[in-house]
Amino acid sequence: MEGATAARRADDPVPQEQLVQAPPPDPPARQADPPPLRDPEGPRRVTLLELFFDLVYVVALALISRGLVTDLTWQHAGQSLIILMAVWWTWAITTLVTDMYDPQRREIKLLVTAVMFGALLMTTAIPHAFTDRGMVFAGTYVAIHLGRGLFLMPTVRGHRPTQRRAARIFIWFSVSAIPWIVGSTVSGHAREACWALALAIDYGGFRLAYPVPGLGIIPERQRNVTAEHLSERYQQFFIIALGDAILVIGTMFSLHHSESENIGAFAVSFVTTLLLWRIYVHRSGELLPHAIQASQAPSKFLLSAPYTHLMLVAGVVTTAAGFDLVLHEPLGHTPPAWAAVILGGPALFLVGRSAFEYEVFSRVSLSRPGGLLALLTLAPAVLFLPPLFAAAAAMVVLAGVAVADALRSRGKPPEQPSPPH
Repeated sequence: MEGATAARRADDPVPQEQLVQAPPPDPPARQADPPPLRDPEGPRRVTLLELFFDLVYVVALALISRGLVTDLTWQHAGQSLIILMAVWWTWAITTLVTDMYDPQRREIKLLVTAVMFGALLMTTAIPHAFTDRGMVFAGTYVAIHLGRGLFLMPTVRGHRPTQRRAARIFIWFSVSAIPWIVGSTVSGHAREACWALALAIDYGGFRLAYPVPGLGIIPERQRNVTAEHLSERYQQFFIIALGDAILVIGTMFSLHHSESENIGAFAVSFVTTLLLWRIYVHRSGELLPHAIQASQAPSKFLLSAPYTHLMLVAGVVTTAAGFDLVLHEPLGHTPPAWAAVILGGPALFLVGRSAFEYEVFSRVSLSRPGGLLALLTLAPAVLFLPPLFAAAAAMVVLAGVAVADALRSRGKPPEQPSPPH
């Protein structure tokens, strides 16, 4: 009986409600990827991709310095300055992007690679930017800056303050895009005027922290900088500029003149390059990251460093152009345009170096204005000297500045940075 009952129970159908399985639990909600902002506690060193990115600018600076001496007129000098400012701005803004965002994130790596492609395309148009390749130069410049904004705004959509910052910058570059593109369709002074206006908008917007009606300016808290990374990036670009000078020395060394002329021009050019490096590095160049950290308002460096280092780089590029002239024709007559380049490069460098020193120490050493005064005093005399002697005179002035720096700091404890409040 019990066995039959058990069998009967085993054959009984299972109730219908027991056949319905419970629904599986809802999958966990997928969390959105965090915006690619730099981690304050993360690595602060420059990445290998950033160093690879800089290679484009070795070519760009070389083309600018070589192009400067092809037509030594004030108009061509102004055109070279416009090109340098545009090239520099693509590098400076990209550097700020890798300082504010995590350069190890895939999105930022992709952005840097795309900018590198655009900067290289823009560089190929430098020799003919004011003739038949103006649209390539200006169009690529605009595409770099607008494309960066179009990429960043959706990338950081989960972080509203950062997205608003990217929107402000995008709006300003959209405004400057108009004179950039219009300038590429005209020629002569009209193109120069349009592009100068566009650069004024780009540089001015950065200085004003990109004010936009309804959005205001970029808040102070969003202008923080990573001292070690940002300072290292500016130091590296200055070395790239010196690399342009070395490139000119190595490629322009000629055997068309006597051995003494060649060796003399070579030695003067090399020593001048060495002095530019020494004057830059002495204290201010070494202490830049510490000065940023010690500043009560680090964002001031964010707003001033691009302009200061632009003057330094412009001085080195002009000096490299002077090397081109001296190595090509060491002896003979020195035309006024040649004298302006040979002496103007070191003078422009000293102006930038004075501003740089003020950023770090809130003062300017007397050797800086003293060097400028010496170069101005020498200007009339070098018109009666061969180019090699004019370059040697500029080298002696820079040597005097370097010696004054060494004497001022000899036997004293290292000076601590004291950036302006």
